[in-house]
Amino acid sequence: MRGVLLDLDTLGDDLDLDRLEGSLDAWQLHAVTAPDEVAARIAGAEVVVSNKVVLDAATITAAEGLRFIAVAATGTNNVDLDAARAAGVTVSNVTAYGTPSVAQHVFTLLLTLTTRLLDYRAAVADGRWAESPHFCLLDYPIRELAGKSFGIVGYGELGQGVARLAEAFGMRVLIAQRPGGPAQAGRVPLAELLPQVDVLSLHCPLTDATRNLIGVEELAAMRDDAVLINTARGGVVDEAALAAALRAGTLGGAGFDVLTVEPPRDGNPLLEEGIPNLIVTPHIAWAARESRQRLIDQVAENIERYRAGNPRNRVA
Repeated sequence: MRGVLLDLDTLGDDLDLDRLEGSLDAWQLHAVTAPDEVAARIAGAEVVVSNKVVLDAATITAAEGLRFIAVAATGTNNVDLDAARAAGVTVSNVTAYGTPSVAQHVFTLLLTLTTRLLDYRAAVADGRWAESPHFCLLDYPIRELAGKSFGIVGYGELGQGVARLAEAFGMRVLIAQRPGGPAQAGRVPLAELLPQVDVLSLHCPLTDATRNLIGVEELAAMRDDAVLINTARGGVVDEAALAAALRAGTLGGAGFDVLTVEPPRDGNPLLEEGIPNLIVTPHIAWAARESRQRLIDQVAENIERYRAGNPRNRVA
């Protein structure tokens, strides 16, 4: 059985691929694959692994030998699942591989903002500490997390992992009602949750119900010293509205690991100069080596289970 991996470079060059390579008889591993190269590269392959390369209906239908698609991610928006079902192609994804890495990154962003770490680092580099008449600088207000309210939108695997860390810091966790979903016990409607929280952390998928979920009205409802953290998807937040709120001082800060378009080749409102109390990182919350190794090992397990006739994490 022959397999093709289309975009290995998106997973890094420091992983142990032994289990993956042993899961099939033969492999072709491609660092990157352009859209016009996909059809030729998967021709004759029974197994295709893709992280972000798009496998649309035309591509799936034309690949006569294709039997199994292993998505090297949790999200499956790059694969036409309906076309896969119609063609009799099984599709599996990976789950729960990045929880420690993502939760850690959420608090990296949050702690950097609440301790004003970058501002104090700059003050040391600029010589302001050396010139101070006092033993410490108190130029920027520092806030404790203990006793504060931590709101979560999206209480799945990642949201629950982040909640555990928030509770370890002594924070009170509030869980938002699922956007577009039925009422659930213990969940708070978003409109009621927003004015209550000191931190809002997003962990929901990007769907029609969550696109621009946090917009002008929602940002205005939040406390002016609240912090917004987004490690979910860029489109969940109106980025122009967020930039305006930060500039106006009606929001305390924001830490974003995702943008609406990635990479942001044509710019983005959150990449403009002069936006205070904002940290943007390049979609790396999931990227701890341990997390990426779990991902590639899950891909291998998915292939092994498919070959054994017992597919796991099946989405089509």
